[in-house]
Amino acid sequence: MNTKDVIYELRTKNGMSQDDLAEKVFVTRQAVSRWETGETVPGTETLKLLSSLFDVSINTLLGSPRKLICQCCGMPLDDEITGRNKDGSLNEDYCKWCYADGTYTYSNMDDLIDVCVKNMAGDGFTEEQAREYLKQTLPFLDYWKRYEDLGEGNQFEQFKNLLVDEINALEIEGMPKVEKLNALVGKFVNLDYPLPNGSKAKFLDDAVTYLGAQLEPEYGGERCFGVLAGMDFILICTYEAQGENPELVLYKKR
Repeated sequence: MNTKDVIYELRTKNGMSQDDLAEKVFVTRQAVSRWETGETVPGTETLKLLSSLFDVSINTLLGSPRKLICQCCGMPLDDEITGRNKDGSLNEDYCKWCYADGTYTYSNMDDLIDVCVKNMAGDGFTEEQAREYLKQTLPFLDYWKRYEDLGEGNQFEQFKNLLVDEINALEIEGMPKVEKLNALVGKFVNLDYPLPNGSKAKFLDDAVTYLGAQLEPEYGGERCFGVLAGMDFILICTYEAQGENPELVLYKKR
């Protein structure tokens, strides 16, 4: 797709006239018309406004001329999994697991490799092949080359350690100690919990990235413990394979 086609498709998909779009990004209708005929393309600042308005990356607006990959984990990027800055705008350098709401979530390459290996194994890779590939690839990505500049003084790692201590202090019966927490997007862990009145409720936001872990219970069985936490809460639950039949164990405000 060319830029002219992308803008036309996004405008019509959102039910906007050329006048509507022009008003929202502070240009004339004639400017929008010229974009859609291919006579001109939006300038840098206007592209940023269009990106925010339509919630797509600038790369998408330009017809995806670049193949974007996360500069932390190497995952190919599309708009759905691209990380976001604190103001909600898309950050085209990172996925939402490695960069969540303006925060870099990994400070240890080995921890990241452990997470990635689980997702890559069986998808054309053995675990050994996936681990070796990541060890060779990650050091050349921008985040790890500039980690000391981007790591925010290890503040996020300190926050994760604090959360681990708070979770373990709860001493949930049958739940082993949490050793580390990983970034988890709400969409994939926002389970429907049954309530005493027979209804069901979700407690998370699909678009937000949380910290969490899955733990095998000390007493065995088919159910796992799920741990999720954010800046202001800790949630403990149990569930069967694939998140089936979840039960809320604890929801605690921090």
